[in-house]
Amino acid sequence: MNAHILDYAAVGIGPANMSLAALAHPVEGLRGAHLERRESFSWHPGLLLPEATLQVSLLKDLVTLVDPTSPFSFLSFLASEGRLYRFLAADFPAVLRAEFNQYLQWVAGRLPSLTFGADVHSVDFHDGAFHLRTGEQEVTARHLVLGTGLTPSVPAPFRPFLGTTVFHSGEFLLRAPEVTGRRVVVVGGGQSGAEIVRHLAAGAAPESITWVSRRSSFLPMDDSPFANDLYTPDYVRRFHSLPADRKARLLEQQRYTSDGIDLQVLQDIYRLSYRDEFIENNPGRLRFLADCAVTSIGGGPDEWKLVVESSGPDAPAVLAADVVILSTGYAYALPEFMAPLDARLRRDGGMLVVGDDFSVAWDGPAENRIYLQNGARHSWGVADPNLSLLPWRSAVILNSMLGETRYPV
Repeated sequence: MNAHILDYAAVGIGPANMSLAALAHPVEGLRGAHLERRESFSWHPGLLLPEATLQVSLLKDLVTLVDPTSPFSFLSFLASEGRLYRFLAADFPAVLRAEFNQYLQWVAGRLPSLTFGADVHSVDFHDGAFHLRTGEQEVTARHLVLGTGLTPSVPAPFRPFLGTTVFHSGEFLLRAPEVTGRRVVVVGGGQSGAEIVRHLAAGAAPESITWVSRRSSFLPMDDSPFANDLYTPDYVRRFHSLPADRKARLLEQQRYTSDGIDLQVLQDIYRLSYRDEFIENNPGRLRFLADCAVTSIGGGPDEWKLVVESSGPDAPAVLAADVVILSTGYAYALPEFMAPLDARLRRDGGMLVVGDDFSVAWDGPAENRIYLQNGARHSWGVADPNLSLLPWRSAVILNSMLGETRYPV
């Protein structure tokens, strides 16, 4: 093998590929490159609200559930930073997302295989290797790992109006909208919408905050023991073996094990609403519109008019807003740099076919694989975009690359 050909090249440095890098680091002789177009690491910077917490155990970090002895664990970070005893004494009900971001940045600074400021423009395959082109260089590798993450989902009616006062929730802190004395509408009944509503209601001074959701109510996440069993290697292996129609039905049935709202956040919001109505004598500042769909938007930029459809008798037909925040989720899209290989990837019903080692079926040589991180919910279940199985999935991919069981999975 040509000395310039790496064992693998991974594109995108988020928690998924950083987990891969951390577990690959001690593997002697394994040569990999991790490429990221951003200049430095940050984890969902637009949603790093100071009060936001993880929805998973602190043990579900980049490495612990596969290698508890790894120097890249969350507990190693706490010890290294001299805060382990204080963290225990603080007894947080869940890890603050801002602290988990600090942990991820700490790991990023200790992995030599990570390269930031490397924007991959295209990937092609010839002469037995993948060729990745960035603005300054070409990286050649036997295997390719896609870890570019999910992209914001913006419903079609809103797309022509995106800007400073209509934007996706993932940009909330980056946009830093002026909300004092203004009418804010948050569209979407999931976790990010709930966190923004709580943040605005507790610390800012909007004239009003209206939270709109298609769901029948503002529903909590199912965090029960049997629900958590869906986030284990045994279960996802069984899920992966099922026929596509059965998978689709299960994904819908299980959605609130991942897409529901943390109960503490719901309690906080309800208490803030109570405070407004009975303590501050400001009823109606917080409005909750469940079972409602925003079907169109017009007006702007000084005032937006949102048309609302609902089966309930009390929902307004039109909402007036100064700021519209779209907490409308995320979806996977194959990155543009994969265009030269797109037609060579196998699909079933429009979805990528993903194997039992997270490699995408394609018409190239079997000894050269394309692995998919965080893009196979349709194939691997509700746990795929979640933090819960990051190290396990990385270990499966590493074992596949190495052709041996480096990590028990």
